[in-house]
Amino acid sequence: MELKSCSNDIVIFFLNSQTDIGPDCCHAIDIITCNYWPAMLTSLGFTVEEGNILRDYYNASSAPSLGGLTVIYQPQKDLGSFCFSSTSQFSVNKCKKSAVSKKIVSVMAPQQSERRPATTGSVKNAMTLTEKIFSRASEKPQLSPGDNVWVNVDILMTHDVCGPGSFGIFKKEFGENAKVWDREKIVIIPDHYIFTSDERANRNVDILRDFCMEQNIKYFYDIKDLGNFKANPDYKGVCHIALAQEGHCRPGEVLLGTDSHTCTAGAFGQFATGIGNTDAGFVLGTGKVLLKVPPTLRFVLDGEMPDYLLAKDLILQIIGEISVAGATYKSMEFVGTTVERLSMEERMTLCNMVVEAGGKNGVVPADGTTFKYLEDKTSLPYEPVYSDEKASFLSEYRFDISKLEPLVAKPHSPDNRALARECKDVKIDRVYIGSCTGGKTEDFLAAAKVFLASGKKVKVPTFLVPATQKVWMDVYTLPVPGSGGKTCSQIFEEAGCDTPASPSCGACLGGPKDTYARMNEPMASCFLILLLCNISTYPLYHNTTKVCVSTTNRNFPGRMGHKEGQIYLASPYTAAASALTGYVTDPREFLE
Repeated sequence: MELKSCSNDIVIFFLNSQTDIGPDCCHAIDIITCNYWPAMLTSLGFTVEEGNILRDYYNASSAPSLGGLTVIYQPQKDLGSFCFSSTSQFSVNKCKKSAVSKKIVSVMAPQQSERRPATTGSVKNAMTLTEKIFSRASEKPQLSPGDNVWVNVDILMTHDVCGPGSFGIFKKEFGENAKVWDREKIVIIPDHYIFTSDERANRNVDILRDFCMEQNIKYFYDIKDLGNFKANPDYKGVCHIALAQEGHCRPGEVLLGTDSHTCTAGAFGQFATGIGNTDAGFVLGTGKVLLKVPPTLRFVLDGEMPDYLLAKDLILQIIGEISVAGATYKSMEFVGTTVERLSMEERMTLCNMVVEAGGKNGVVPADGTTFKYLEDKTSLPYEPVYSDEKASFLSEYRFDISKLEPLVAKPHSPDNRALARECKDVKIDRVYIGSCTGGKTEDFLAAAKVFLASGKKVKVPTFLVPATQKVWMDVYTLPVPGSGGKTCSQIFEEAGCDTPASPSCGACLGGPKDTYARMNEPMASCFLILLLCNISTYPLYHNTTKVCVSTTNRNFPGRMGHKEGQIYLASPYTAAASALTGYVTDPREFLE
């Protein structure tokens, strides 16, 4: 091995068991492993320091085999070796022979099979779907879980709750007169606290409007007339459903939003996740964000899905299986014959609740169903990606969906799984059908199917909140299969449900006290009567807590209003069946 002198800051030797670089170097250096090299080199008189340069080229996370040891030296004057220039990945300078210093900056022994290729090289390791999206978005040919990379963002979404804060950070860091990185890649959707008299909530929407006018944002779905949402043609409703309906979701892309349920868009075969206001402020100015590549959990769902199940049952089963922390900062990839047969809206339900398991993102590989949905939604080109056959998954879970029964998540956690039939003695006070999870067109068609099959009236107040203006129109115009031409709205009216409300997030996350269907009281109305009659209510206080069966996504204390309200998460089938009986009810009572 020829030693050559140079003045570069970083010098790299590649040694193996056949290499002899002279008496001044350690002949046994090629048999030192990652577990032992620091102590051994120190005992031999070397000065060992940490070096970072190889992290750009190697993955040394696992213990290497013998040989192929790489030593980084800190050169002194007239020191020589092969040199890597600080401005070029693989430049080699020719210099004269000289002695080698014993000061070692870093030692690694990477497996050659894990060496990362140059930007023009071929990809040697298989990758998952999410890893491939990260690879493309970061312009790096090879990535592994745990890598931190700067990602180019395709779409940034924000809404009335987080938009004002994100805009404030953007202006603070980039300047009052700064312009966003791309006005056509920012989507702003007021949807959370809309139909309320709360002045601060109303002011949030005004801030969105002012920012969009200032920045000339192309996609701002504004609302001005709160008394009649139909008078606002640009207003959409719940951001996660509107993103899909308006064509902002595309396979292979990166979509970020200032909302934890942004993961819904993973149904389109893209990376979608929620971020905070600080990250959103940075993305507004640069179009980039620093992300860590998540490992992937694969969920294989096979079998014919029974007619009494919906995607909500599937995701409640998964969360109940792995817990609310089971997918923390992991990608959840859904495959299998059952998933392939799901509609786009049902896939959205599946991906929507991955965050309730701690997931970084959820994803369903794009297929014919995806492409068909997008035909009239977007004209922009997109390129789907798929997991390689030999991609490495952290874990794989398999489910036979044909054997699954209708489920609920009992208070106060989405992983508190139970069979609906096991909760038949739980008396309820109300039913709520709506939200990004359970307020889509197909969710209302499912609820109408149960009401139609029963021919009965509901026994508890049943609140209906369509997710978007389009869903609201579908409720009033689309005929329900097998109904003889009746629409959902007609069936709901016959069943005694409340009139469908204005599209928004509604009471899913509580909101101001005048929010429609919000759980403002901890107990049934009899509490107020007893209180007025000066009758002791303490024993009753704990027995009359309001119980709601909801198609939403979270049932933590206070999620839908009062902290003592109890929420049972369920599918639209189970919610409708429960409304008909006044108890948590298995929908098979009406569907079989």
